[in-house]
Amino acid sequence: MEEVDLKELFSYFLKRYSIILAITFLFLVIGFVYVMFVRTPLYKGDTTVILVNKSSDNNSQTITQSDVVLNQKLVSTYTQIVKSKKVLNQVIDKLTLSYTYGQLNSHVSVSNVSDTEIIKISVSDEDPERAANIANAVAEVFKEEVSDIYHLENVTIIDKAEVQSKPYNINVVKTLGISFVGGIAISVMLLFILYYFDTSIKSSEDVEKKLGVAVIGMIPHVGSGKRGRR
Repeated sequence: MEEVDLKELFSYFLKRYSIILAITFLFLVIGFVYVMFVRTPLYKGDTTVILVNKSSDNNSQTITQSDVVLNQKLVSTYTQIVKSKKVLNQVIDKLTLSYTYGQLNSHVSVSNVSDTEIIKISVSDEDPERAANIANAVAEVFKEEVSDIYHLENVTIIDKAEVQSKPYNINVVKTLGISFVGGIAISVMLLFILYYFDTSIKSSEDVEKKLGVAVIGMIPHVGSGKRGRR
């Protein structure tokens, strides 16, 4: 593999800085157009529920260790129930959505907050109000289904989803930053490839380096301009 002269490579880049600027600018334009006019804005609605047993005896509000252990074991099961057909189909009917079960299922994500009995339900949608309404409806229907299936009143809604004013997937500064770095990286890579595979002779040093022969002398280049006659 041929060794690369870093000084010569740096000089090569400096002479062609306009190519780096042009490619980087092109990437910035593409990134701006994509994030502002192509990418569909999505809004998120988040709601959280917690598993806590409610005692039927108003005089006894103590939560035992066995209740905590039971709820922790139920968390993974409950996260599956949230996205079940039984729950989501009811949400579709309740809100008269045009989604099928599969479409709505792809919009809903469920996660468990580590080492807690808290379940977070997130819904993404092009309409911010619809995203919040779906998230709240899923939480309500899920709570009712748990009561019907397990005959337990151990699901309490902590935070209801609120309508968001800004899309979560649109970040102009971040996108332009990525485009800028990408433009520089691509342009530098392109110039390096052109430099590495450039076998043309540009100086006497190139003759000695590439052909392995000593340069005895150099013939100066004479311009071809015409001189005026006397």
